[in-house]
Amino acid sequence: MEVIGVRFKNVGKIYYFDPESQIIEEGKYVIVETARGIECGEVAISNREVNDEEIVHPLKKVMRVATDEDLEKAEENHRKEKEAFRICLKKIEQHKLAMKLIDCEYTFDNNKIIFCFTADGRIDFRDLVKDLASVFRTRIELRQIGVRDEAKLMGGIGVCGRPFCCSSFLGEFQPVSIRMAKEQSLSLNPAKISGICGRLMCCLKYEQEAYDDLLRITPKVGAIVMTPDGKGTVEEVNLLTGILKVRLDKFADTLPRSFHRKKVKVIKDAHIRVERAELEELKSLEDH
Repeated sequence: MEVIGVRFKNVGKIYYFDPESQIIEEGKYVIVETARGIECGEVAISNREVNDEEIVHPLKKVMRVATDEDLEKAEENHRKEKEAFRICLKKIEQHKLAMKLIDCEYTFDNNKIIFCFTADGRIDFRDLVKDLASVFRTRIELRQIGVRDEAKLMGGIGVCGRPFCCSSFLGEFQPVSIRMAKEQSLSLNPAKISGICGRLMCCLKYEQEAYDDLLRITPKVGAIVMTPDGKGTVEEVNLLTGILKVRLDKFADTLPRSFHRKKVKVIKDAHIRVERAELEELKSLEDH
């Protein structure tokens, strides 16, 4: 089926729509109907054929390519969002609610204003919603988001010195596990494997495929191998360089010797295990 992919936020998730035989180029803006109402979004994927199983039915149709008037209205909505954000902050303070306002968004047709916030636990914001509705005279939605979503919306610089992956090119979050950090030979120090959001760094996930390939061809720590100098046990592995440190059986009292993985033959491989104690200590870093 022919579709186009539309994105409603910078580096946001891409949704498919039916272009109804229109050829719509990437970078154009379109007006579409979504579960939230009428929205103006940017075409991130131009016309293409996709398998039916990739589509969430029923597939909504593109209402029209955005006109100059539509784009002006979208810009006006962005300006109104700043004022709405300021007002909501003031109302939160008046109601003495323990919540942190992160984002404010008008739907294109102004039928709803969505306020995103973070908080520890559940918040009773019913009175706040009523107060905001009386001010803006439209539907109000307060949406509690997670810390990863907060980082994506706010943006920033990661420990690598580059902008956050989530706010620069990752359209959707993927589950990240402690096992990934273990398999990538990283220190299980929370400060070194977690992002500003306090969860495991997203790069662990999209780098994992490369590490999986290397793990298939590299003996693990604890593996028994045959080297050019005799049999021994792998004590240290550098997956990226392929260098192994092997303690040879006949030289057990000396320092391990270095060999490239291509120079050794595995007699009995080992397994990478994540101990229960490690999981319990670090499980708060995994996104639930």
